[in-house]
Amino acid sequence: MNGGDEVGGSGKLPQPLDWRFSQVFGERSAGEEVQEVDIISAIEFDKSGDHLATGDRGGRVVLFERTDSKNASGARRDLEGTDYPLRHPEFRYKTEFQSHEPEFDYLKSLEIEEKINKIRWSQTANGALFLLSTNDKTIKFWKVQDKKIKKICDINTDSSRTLGNGSAASSSNSNSTNACLTNGGLPDKVNNSLSNDFSLPPGGIPLLRLPVVTASHETSPVARCRRVYTHAHDYHINSISNNSDGETFISADDLRINLWNLEISNQSFNIVDVKPANMEDLTEVITSAEFHPTHCNTLAYSSSKGSIRLIDLRQSALCDSHSKLFEDTETPSSRSFFTEIIASVSDIKFAKEGRYILSRDYMTLKLWDINMDSGPVSTFQVHEHLRPKLCDLYENDSIFDKFECCLSGDGLRVASGSYSNLFRVFGVSPGSTETTTLEASKNPMRRQVTTPSRPSRSLSSITRAVRRVSKKWETGAAESSGVDGNANSFDHTTKLLHLAWHPTENSIACAAANSLYMYYA
Repeated sequence: MNGGDEVGGSGKLPQPLDWRFSQVFGERSAGEEVQEVDIISAIEFDKSGDHLATGDRGGRVVLFERTDSKNASGARRDLEGTDYPLRHPEFRYKTEFQSHEPEFDYLKSLEIEEKINKIRWSQTANGALFLLSTNDKTIKFWKVQDKKIKKICDINTDSSRTLGNGSAASSSNSNSTNACLTNGGLPDKVNNSLSNDFSLPPGGIPLLRLPVVTASHETSPVARCRRVYTHAHDYHINSISNNSDGETFISADDLRINLWNLEISNQSFNIVDVKPANMEDLTEVITSAEFHPTHCNTLAYSSSKGSIRLIDLRQSALCDSHSKLFEDTETPSSRSFFTEIIASVSDIKFAKEGRYILSRDYMTLKLWDINMDSGPVSTFQVHEHLRPKLCDLYENDSIFDKFECCLSGDGLRVASGSYSNLFRVFGVSPGSTETTTLEASKNPMRRQVTTPSRPSRSLSSITRAVRRVSKKWETGAAESSGVDGNANSFDHTTKLLHLAWHPTENSIACAAANSLYMYYA
């Protein structure tokens, strides 16, 4: 894509990226047990790429900010022209806050867990950061702003200055140097001075300096909940998405999509409702929804049947009918018991300028052109090697895992996660064979083996929708014993579900259990 939204174009193919480890937060030592509440459940970069937010199953939101200064684009271009390597993006911990608490719905006898399902950044204003976070039922709008730390000067007595013969000495402008302490703390010397010096000498009493609140140059980020949007979803919320107008957002559950105004928390409008009159007639549910990045009237939502619908809010108040339908039909001969399960779309993302949609189902990544509803532009195999293991994956419920997907800011590559803490990056330009498998560890390329440890097996006999598979992936084709594309045994208990691509640079953040790994190229 050119300019973030055009597949192909003139010129040679982009060179495959050389991915390198950048940072890790929350790395656990060997054998350390991971607490359930610490597992990361959401990741999101803001539009500038200078801030990163993560949410976990304990209802906490953790914010990171970029520390490597990008002073001026001109200076950066000058560095690119030299032999000195550019510094990779670095982030540091900024703050964290408890976004959601466990609740109990007494009317439905339903326990609502605090797990953060999605985080979405809103527009910044006056130096403050704004973001939406949601669990299964409640959406919250947060404001995070740096506040100056207020300090309180200590109380002291100055025995050198006294009040005598009725004269008053100024205490507020005393020239004595005194330490200022936060939270009104008092040093030991003050207690001593009060006990030793506080007496009534001849001619007057010691001067008492009252505590004074002083402003400090130090700042500390403070998070404050501005709005709470609740009581609008009967089913679990799976998506939230901000509108490009900066005023509204949508929230989606299994059967409905609601439109909210950021400033109004007690009212929402139902714009999509797929609930049938008789629930026995229910055939599909909504799995993901997202606003178009530039057209405030357009949004897309995916379903458990593998389809994506594009709707126009200008058509009607309740968008029962779609303006476009995108689906990849399978031949009847290839259908099986698992066909509908693995076809369910777990995540969709618009490309930067909105012409393309990336979708992830259990087996593949698909890239769609919104101007062409006959089929996907490209299909990338992620889990084809697991097809012989679908029965086992169904038995242990892994087949229902919901993997997210992401696109690079320039639109030239896409990425999604897999098992064994692996994720894969694909080049989308026509003719590109770029396919990179990386592991969420300090050595991301250690799974890259060109010669498998056991004889490779051809994939030609396996039905697949993809038209091109990288040569490296074919040489490491999985056998029915359950190995990944590089002849390594896969572990369905370690899965990389959540990842995000920096909006302007080739940098990826991904979550492996409670650890946040970052890579750059």
